[in-house]
Amino acid sequence: MSARQKPRRLPPFSGVLVLVMASTGLVVVDLTIVAIGLPLISADIADGASAESVVVTYMVAMGALTQIVGSLSDRWGRRSLFLAGIGVFTLSSLAATAAPDLLWLNIARVAQGAGAAAIMANGIPLLSDRYAGEERDLAIGAWGSFATAAGLLAPVFGGVLAETFGWRAVFAVNLPLGAAAWALAVRVLPRAPGTDGAGASGAGVARRTGDSGGAAARRTDWLGGLLLMLGLGAATLLMLRPGETPWSARDTAVLVTACAATVAFLAVQLRAPAPTLELRMFARPAFSGAMLAVLLSRVLTIGGSVYLVLYFSDGLGMSPTGAGLLMTPIFLAQIVMGMVGSKLIGTRPPGLVIGAGYALKGVGFAALALLITPGTPWWALVVPLLAWGAGGGIAGAPVMAVAVRVTAPERVGMVAGTVSTLASLGAGVGTAALGAVFALRGGPGAEAVTDGARAVLGVSAALAAVAVLVAVTLIGPRRVPGRAPAPAAQGPAPAERRPVPGTEGPVPPAEEGDEGDSFRART
Repeated sequence: MSARQKPRRLPPFSGVLVLVMASTGLVVVDLTIVAIGLPLISADIADGASAESVVVTYMVAMGALTQIVGSLSDRWGRRSLFLAGIGVFTLSSLAATAAPDLLWLNIARVAQGAGAAAIMANGIPLLSDRYAGEERDLAIGAWGSFATAAGLLAPVFGGVLAETFGWRAVFAVNLPLGAAAWALAVRVLPRAPGTDGAGASGAGVARRTGDSGGAAARRTDWLGGLLLMLGLGAATLLMLRPGETPWSARDTAVLVTACAATVAFLAVQLRAPAPTLELRMFARPAFSGAMLAVLLSRVLTIGGSVYLVLYFSDGLGMSPTGAGLLMTPIFLAQIVMGMVGSKLIGTRPPGLVIGAGYALKGVGFAALALLITPGTPWWALVVPLLAWGAGGGIAGAPVMAVAVRVTAPERVGMVAGTVSTLASLGAGVGTAALGAVFALRGGPGAEAVTDGARAVLGVSAALAAVAVLVAVTLIGPRRVPGRAPAPAAQGPAPAERRPVPGTEGPVPPAEEGDEGDSFRART
């Protein structure tokens, strides 16, 4: 076997990979790290009132803008939007650190969410531009595993910072990290992105619309973007409402707004010459399956971990730092097995690999549900936690690679936006839905908290079984094209070896009745 054909275990080291992983980790950590400091924020600048809006504003801004920024990156280029995202995120972190009151802090968090959207939406496209074939799958796998693991470690990190330096430290830590990321981005990101408004994206849209010269690609779907922001923002606010409060007329108005804006957005996307979201991507079963898997993964990971940590603290009596440390088996297994999952989809059917990961994750949930009691020793939970993390790594990393592999290259930014948007929605849905399950069984006291956590883990195991069925049914081997071989050199592939825009290696034969398999040819 030649050196060119030798299989890899890790993606080739590059500045782009380090940049994307570090920047994404910064954004994901900020999703949960601030929650640790909410009691201190309430006591300091909120006059004792609830400071939950500090978390809500960040999630709403990022969730509403990610899809739009992802689509714009396909037209305007990756480098400028990524640099802008890091800059906005870092400067708004400075504003949050110096916030004199809650209103100032919430405005800064909206700006942080906008910067985070630009970072998240460009992560997968930058890796897709830098790597090809097996190397790309491994790079995306490393990115996905690191992002998930960073979110799981955030409570530990936030607890140490808040307890030692106060709540402002959870924002101040972004300043040196953001400045370093911006300097690295200036150095390693190419000035001529692999996709820009006059390049591949213009060609792809021109083929679809018949618009010569890519004029359609230069248009921006502002109406669709505004409708999406309105719909997702309203939906996120509704999901994050306190579960113990009665339904109100305001909640009804928010629900109607979310539904109306979403329906209007879908109608606009069917007619827009350059839509924010190309709905025909969902005609491919493999793409739809990957997106459902992303949603379910975040429901299980974020929703399940919130109430497991609550059991650690209130059921077992652990300190916040100790409870966070007990989550480290998930972090370690997620990182290691994410690489394994990305490797396996090169030789095994992706649907079976992803399904096996969710099956292992479900076993971990079920074992925890059976084991936890107010007197369970912490060491008895390590093996189920490792199974949870290992299953998440095996399933999560290949999902991203599959989504990219079945999509035309000029829409990778759009796909990244869809993945990040669904991940944000999954986090909200998981926290709210599993919170309702917890409320039905849980309550004050170690025994009641344990009962609630046990119910959440049981439902999570059932949802993992649903994810297995989704993976093996929709992400079939004939619905995912084989990947092109990675280039011999570490740099970009030579021009004569680049795939024709709109292709991704050999396209599998169409399945009977499978409308999605002709998507690549149509776009």
